Amino acid sequence: MTAPSQPQTDQNLAPTPPRVSMTSRLRSPLACIFFTIFLDVLGLGIIIPIAPNLVKQFDGGNEALAATHVGFLAAIYALMQFFFAPILGSLSDNFGRRPVILFSLLGSGIDYLAMAFAPTLSFLYATRIVNGITGASVTAATAYVADVSAPEKRASNYAVIGVAFGLGFTFGPLLGGWLGEMDTTLRLPFYVAAGLCLLNALYGFFVLPESLKTSNRRPFTWQSTNPLSAFAALAKHKIVLGLTFSLFLLFTAEYSLRNTWVLYTNHRYQWTPRDVGWSLFVVGFCAAIVQGGLVRKIIPKLGERKSMLFGFALVIVGYVCYGLVPDDKGWLVYVIIAFASVGGIGGPAVQGLISRSVGDNEQGTIQGAVTSLQSLAGIVGPLMGTNLFGYFISDQAPVQIPGIAFFVGAVLASIALANALVVLIQARRLQKLVVA
Repeated sequence: MTAPSQPQTDQNLAPTPPRVSMTSRLRSPLACIFFTIFLDVLGLGIIIPIAPNLVKQFDGGNEALAATHVGFLAAIYALMQFFFAPILGSLSDNFGRRPVILFSLLGSGIDYLAMAFAPTLSFLYATRIVNGITGASVTAATAYVADVSAPEKRASNYAVIGVAFGLGFTFGPLLGGWLGEMDTTLRLPFYVAAGLCLLNALYGFFVLPESLKTSNRRPFTWQSTNPLSAFAALAKHKIVLGLTFSLFLLFTAEYSLRNTWVLYTNHRYQWTPRDVGWSLFVVGFCAAIVQGGLVRKIIPKLGERKSMLFGFALVIVGYVCYGLVPDDKGWLVYVIIAFASVGGIGGPAVQGLISRSVGDNEQGTIQGAVTSLQSLAGIVGPLMGTNLFGYFISDQAPVQIPGIAFFVGAVLASIALANALVVLIQARRLQKLVVA
């Protein structure tokens, strides 16, 4: 008599993991925060090629005067974010991430809608103030990722925010440029941006779960919202202070270029919003290649010091070339974009040097200070670039230099490079940093 037969199994086969449906993936916390940030940044990117031309309409077509207002509008937005990002972050620690993110999305949507109906320039200033206050959602989004990630996976999961930003700023300006040419009043892109933000808020209301546990919440305190407190940590480290100064100069030059780009290309090459949108699409695409691939290959191979030198040098040459492209050779701008984008390895190289010069228990504080410096550069850079551009294309200028903002950016990058070299020489002498 034989034993009853047993079901045959292959002992070498691992159990089949349960299938995860597409709906479940889309409703996962990381997927939710990805779509939330992507749509938010997409809405912001849509108005980039259009906003300067809208300001120009209010100024009766006066390019020089419009340039000044574009700079102040960008600076006011950055100033509001500088002061209110810590407040929203602290509020999210108290009330949770979800309500703060939804509040930010709703505020941005209403602001874009108000911009679409803006009857005067002063009204446009008011909308920028409101959007700067409510648009500081990145702090809560970053905390959201930390809440839903295991400690060992947080660094890699932060890439979700970076990818969302990259895609939003790559495709947003392209879409905004096309929409801008469909409507001569330049209001359609603002309607679309408002619609995206409001739909995003609706999506978040029904899909985005709360990430912060009740046990991990802490009371709101004004002391925790001081945006200047992070700078105190820099004073403790002379090497870090010197390197962050170089980063600040780089950030300032970059923000100067960003806010002058639309005005400059329209003045020099008569680029339409669609042309500007395509150029910014290429900028975003090249930046994604550099930051997503080349940085990981070049820096380990060359080392941080040589990568910094190489990156800074490319940035300097790129800025000079942007300012020298002839009026009838606008296509050369695309060549320079591809060339200068490789200079993007300089920033990560400096940040790597900064990270290795402090202890593990100070990383968060130092990186917070770097972020605050970037916010300050977002205030200084637009004011510097647009006002220089406005003056040197006006009749008051002793000589017409439309590319002056790019030349000054090259000077700032050169000072950043020289300063970083001096700091690294001092660091070697003090033996406080092993420079690769």
